[in-house]
Amino acid sequence: MIHYREQLLKKVAEPDARLAIIGMGYVGLPLAVVFAEAGFQVVGIDIDRRKVEALNAGQSYIEDIPSERLRPLVAEGLLTATTSFAVLRACDAVSICVPTPLNKTGDPDISYIADAAESIATHLRPGMLIVLESTTYPGTTTEVLLPRLSAGGEGLRVGEEFFLCFSPERVDPGRKDWTTANTPKVMGGVTPACMEVGQALYGAAIERIVLVSSTEAAEMVKLLENTFRAVNIGLVNEVLLMCDKLGLDAWEVIEAAATKPFGFMKFTPGPGLGGHCIPIDPLYLSWKLKALKYNARFIELASEVNTGMPHYWVGKVQDALNDAGKAMKGSRVLVLGVAYKKDVSDLRESPALDIIHLLAAKGAQVSYHDPYVPSFSYDGVSLQAVKDLETALQYADCVVVATDHSVYDWAMVREGARLVVDTRRAVGPM
Repeated sequence: MIHYREQLLKKVAEPDARLAIIGMGYVGLPLAVVFAEAGFQVVGIDIDRRKVEALNAGQSYIEDIPSERLRPLVAEGLLTATTSFAVLRACDAVSICVPTPLNKTGDPDISYIADAAESIATHLRPGMLIVLESTTYPGTTTEVLLPRLSAGGEGLRVGEEFFLCFSPERVDPGRKDWTTANTPKVMGGVTPACMEVGQALYGAAIERIVLVSSTEAAEMVKLLENTFRAVNIGLVNEVLLMCDKLGLDAWEVIEAAATKPFGFMKFTPGPGLGGHCIPIDPLYLSWKLKALKYNARFIELASEVNTGMPHYWVGKVQDALNDAGKAMKGSRVLVLGVAYKKDVSDLRESPALDIIHLLAAKGAQVSYHDPYVPSFSYDGVSLQAVKDLETALQYADCVVVATDHSVYDWAMVREGARLVVDTRRAVGPM
């Protein structure tokens, strides 16, 4: 009898295991790099030919992975990229790092996961490990991946002839202190053998692996993490709305509360939620629970508050212009920052884009500046960043601070702008 578990564990220990990563974005590329740096041969699979060509040339398109770090791995043959799934036949393990957006009705879109599963099933062979990292609702690994892999593998048995785990990504773009290599990695396996080989592989490249009892538990961990953030951000955004009604400074209140050394965790208000995870992940959980006839009230309320913040800030722009004797229609409004968070170029779910769209819909002449985003197209609006920020500040009737990039000279903004609506409290009290 062939013991596939022992064979795979031996390959991981040497290390002689060949790893494929499907999806070479903000999650897949950093993961590929840490595995390659640990001595594994890694092949990245992506349908975007431009990403594949860039990677094979040693050129990174993600801020967290400088090209200087990527090039030696490519030169040594430890990291390659392709658009072909045929390479899976030569791989011992596959990590799935594909997008999991919401569709137009707000329901989870797991089509990318299903497509990846079908591709793997076509090339599945005995002894392979498959790890899903894409955020999704509890049950996806066993309800979506497992049946497809079992059918495609001509009846291969999970836990004996192939191995299946879920390990949620924990990438925070732009962060320097916690990276893919040193952020604890949660992992759940379909069987104990799956868990063992998954832990062995990931433990060879990542400092700490945190085991949970099942793939469903691991899936829920990710949703809890981001629901926690979404609900608390929704709370402080509502505090901002309440303080506005009461004539209080919300930031002053929050800063004072944050001096309590126990029982309080500081969150700050802003223009809304951005990034792939926080605006979307809680809704995966809410959707799953609706199927069980349970209403996730905290999630729904937090989503309602957070998605309403761009409208609130556009109202503040309109009020500021009215106080200055100007109408919104025809006014020149400069938006500072369109990335969803500071010091990155990531536009995914950025509330700044919603603010721009709402301003344009009300007749404002909108321009923007972002040192990381030279141009963008969103919801029928296409813009190029202004090049001379100092002149643009003086020209604008109102400046909206949407993203508080560290490179901005906030004193210059304060002194050069006629009106400032600051969603991040970057400029300071006005």
